[in-house]
Parts: sequence; structure tokens; C-alpha cells
Amino acid sequence: MKKHIAPSIILTLLILLMFPISSYADGDGDGNIDHGGGGMGSGSGQYFWNTHDEGVRVTIVRDDDRTPVTTPVDFTNRTPSRTLMHFGKVSKLQYRNGINLTPNTAVYNYIQPEKELPFIIKSDRGQASIEEIKNYFTDELVVRYIAEVTAFDYDTLINGSYKLLLEPIAYITFNGVKMAMTAHEAALYDQVLNGGLRSKMVSLSHQNLPLAMFLETPDLGFPAWDGSTSDRVSNDQIITSLGLGIVRFKEAPTTPPPSQTHYQYRTDTDVITSIRLSTSVQITPKDPARVTFSLMGSSYTVTNIVIPEGESQLVWIKWRTPSTPQTVTVSVQSSQGSVSQNSITASIVDLSQNPPPDPKVTDRRPSFQLPSIHAYSTKTTASWGIWSARWHEYWVWIPNWQWVGDGKGGGYWVDYGYWKDNGWWDYDWTGYTASLLAHQSVVPDSKSPSLSSNRMKSGYGLEINSFTTLSSNAPSSHITGAQHAVSYFPEFGYQAYWRLHDLKERGYNANFWLKPNEYSTYNSRVHFSPIWFPDGPYTPITRILDAWTPDGMLTLQLQDTITISGNLFSDWHIAPQKTK
Repeated sequence: MKKHIAPSIILTLLILLMFPISSYADGDGDGNIDHGGGGMGSGSGQYFWNTHDEGVRVTIVRDDDRTPVTTPVDFTNRTPSRTLMHFGKVSKLQYRNGINLTPNTAVYNYIQPEKELPFIIKSDRGQASIEEIKNYFTDELVVRYIAEVTAFDYDTLINGSYKLLLEPIAYITFNGVKMAMTAHEAALYDQVLNGGLRSKMVSLSHQNLPLAMFLETPDLGFPAWDGSTSDRVSNDQIITSLGLGIVRFKEAPTTPPPSQTHYQYRTDTDVITSIRLSTSVQITPKDPARVTFSLMGSSYTVTNIVIPEGESQLVWIKWRTPSTPQTVTVSVQSSQGSVSQNSITASIVDLSQNPPPDPKVTDRRPSFQLPSIHAYSTKTTASWGIWSARWHEYWVWIPNWQWVGDGKGGGYWVDYGYWKDNGWWDYDWTGYTASLLAHQSVVPDSKSPSLSSNRMKSGYGLEINSFTTLSSNAPSSHITGAQHAVSYFPEFGYQAYWRLHDLKERGYNANFWLKPNEYSTYNSRVHFSPIWFPDGPYTPITRILDAWTPDGMLTLQLQDTITISGNLFSDWHIAPQKTK
């Protein structure tokens, strides 16, 4: 398996290996946690894990933008060596957002909680109870203790804007080296070692540790796990879906979360629809898999898919959505392995249907209060990859000894054997990444008597321009640049109405500007601030959409503030008409 890893990281890893060194609980929170796993012994020698050598990494996360707001802390009942090798205090969210796996030999810090943790990881000699795990992390005293050790205000933690991200940790001995790792870190580490961790400790690293916690419903951008709860899983499945639980502190919205098989696309847009193909037996170039996507009367087949035993990869198609709103069903079939979804429902929506109404000089909002800036979900990085395979020749002689008589009672033995290639398939993993960056400018309309580049009077127009950059090492068939930008405004609470942008420049460095305003005398690309808007900050926000990858859509939110000072009435001059 090949991955692009910084040389310094590889060197450090090699050195370390060579030289051993939604019902609610009675407490404060709602635990979105389930688990599975199977039997497992303790092991011996240079590679082993002992029952209950475990812990849980806890991170407080702001819900609206999915940002960790505290340094993760590791809780454990054990007393692990402070000189063990670890990967620092990094959460699954931070890895998803692009932080690399980095070995760390600094002192390992942990907390032994006042109230002992329940058993987390299943084994032959230790059965974990999901109800005990839920009850523990939703208990008020435990939540207060978490707030205390993370120096985070308890009342703020439980106000509904924050969640606890939980990740099971295993303390293991690998090649004689004592180590601590979460399930996500184990999967990343196994990729670096080309399957070396899985080959020695698969029952822990790729079964009981990742299946110790997973989500019952999607949350924080992670999907619910609907796969097996007892079989071994792949690195990709761990990275995307396993080894985590979430605790929330206010009742979830009454609107149910979107189905894992439901997508939303914009009209007339290049999109990528992907599924995950998994296999319990190797898929080889001699008999590669084929996945067929059927939609809108057409079929698209992806061929020559190879995957090693027990692994998976994303399979996708790039297609263009229709120009009119509708619902599209995508059917998926595979010649081998199992697909994550057999049917996908995609809603095609038209963003141009809800522009703001005509602003009037007589409009008034005397009770208006400046709303808090809405934070839409973002995803600025993505990672995926493709398996390939090549034959590894291994010729062996197959003997076939036969006695050759001389007709006189004697004779000799002759080997009529032959050479046979008992080789095997070597699999390589080619990883790809993509990241989206953007910035925008908000300035007064060039035709308005602006006070400065960042100050204007209410009632006049403002221009919004957005600039994006998509960076990726993937072929163009894997990705698209950003294709849409939508701006929301404070006078509408950032929800009721929006303005769609036009693409000024397409591609991986896409630029956007507002569509022409139908209420502008000059057909300008502006948004008119309301005449009644109070003096002070005026902050429109812009969502950048539809930069697609096999790992989903990249999207981010931009905002820039302009200051309102006065209104356009102060520029009016009324005087008696002169008479001859």
C-alpha cells in the first residue's frame, strides 16, 4: 500500500519500530453511541494487548461549525507508561480536516477519572455494555468533571451549542514498543506500515477497537454505521465511520437527519456520486469488479476495480444534473463484493428561486435586532484512494519422481517435475487529497457615494466578489472546482432570502460575483442594504458550494463586514424651485 507520507514521519516511524521503546438518559446528555466486536485473546510476545488496557479520548466540539474548542484529553482507569509512543492529542475531526499522523515520544499525559470508566473494548475476558457506556458519559457528575479538567464552562457546555466527541483508545505493545492509539490512528498507522499493524493485531486494530464505538445516527459530518458489528473492517471504513461516539446536551431538532442514501444537488451542475465497495475476499486483475450506476435512463459502468481481502474503496461517477428541479434515483449494482448503497435518492434543486424582494424607501423595521451570524456546515478537505495490483512471481519446482526400470530388475529414479508460479498479488494504494480555500470582498457599489471602501450609507448597494482555489493531486475525473456561491444577509436573519452568484471564472480557481439585480436602474451586480438598517456592522455571508470529490462536496462559508453610517436620505437635497 502506497501513501504520500512526509519523509521525516516515515523515518521516525521506522526508528521506533526498529528499537523497542434519541431517547435521553437521566443525566445531562444524549449518547449517540453503539458498539460491536468479537472474541479476542490477550496475545503474547512482541505483539499483544491485554484486556481492559483501554481509555477514551474526549474532545468538546462546537456543533455549528464542527470545530474542536478544547485540547482532547485521554481518560483511562489504567496507569500507562508515560514514555510510551503516541500520536499526540489529536481528535478524529482534526484528522478529517487534514492534520497528519505524527509520532510523538514526549511524555504521554492522561487522566484517571474520579468515577471509573466502564469497560469499552470487547474481548473474550471482558464484555462491554453499551448502556453502561452511554450512562457514564451522559451522567451529570461525569460531564461536570469533563468540563472541569478541560477548563470549559459547564453551563456553556450543556447549552445545546456543544457536543462531546468520544474515541476509544487501546494501549498495546507492537514490535516490543508500548503504544497508545485511537481507532482512527490505528487505521492511519496501518496505512503507513503497508498493513503491518493489521497483519499482527487484526482482531484488536480492525475489529474490536473500531467497533467499540460508532454512531447510531449521523452527526458532526460522520455517518451512522450500518455495516457488520462483528466482522473485521477496513482502514477506510474506520477512518470514515468507526471509533467514535457523540454526546449532545439539548434535544435534537425535530427534523430528522438526512438519510445516508439521500443527496442534494443543484441544477445544471457537475457532481460526483460515490459508493463504497467492500470485499471479504481479494478482487484481482484476473477477475476485476464492475460497478454500474443507472440513472435517468442511462448506465455508467466503472471497470477494472481491484481490492485486497478485507478492504474497500470508493467507486464513483461524475455526471451533470438536469437543468430543472426534480428527484433522481440512482441504482447501483456490483459484480463482486458488497456496495454501501444499492439505491440513492438525489434531490435536484434550483437556487435561483428565492431572491430578496424589491427594497422600498418606505420600508421600516423599528424592532429589528441584529441577528447572530449563522454558521453553515463546512468541509474544506477530502481524501480517498484507489487500489491497484501487480503479480508477484514466485516459482517453485513441483517434483514428480518416477522409477525407470532397466528390464533386468534394476533401474533409477527420474524427476519429471515442472516449475510452477505460486506467486501472489501485491496491492498498492494510491491516495488522493483535495482542499478548498476561498476569500471574498464586500465593497460599496461603485455608483454609490460611499464613505470609504468599508463604510457606506444604508439604502445603497454593495458588491460581493468571491475567489476560490481547489488544490488536489487527483486527475480531473476525480474532482470539480467550486460551481456555486450563495449570499445570505442579516436583514433576513441569514435564512429567508438569498442571492445567487454567477461564475465569473470557471475551473479550479473559480471566481464569483452577484447576479445582476433586477431592481437596479443600471442592472448592477449588487445587493441593496435596507434603508432602515441601523448604523454599525453589516455582515453578509457567502456559501461556496459544489466543489465535488469522491469523498463528498467541499464547501465553506465566507463573511466580510462593511460598516453602515447614515442613510441615503442624507444625500437628498430639497430646495424651492427657482422662478424667472
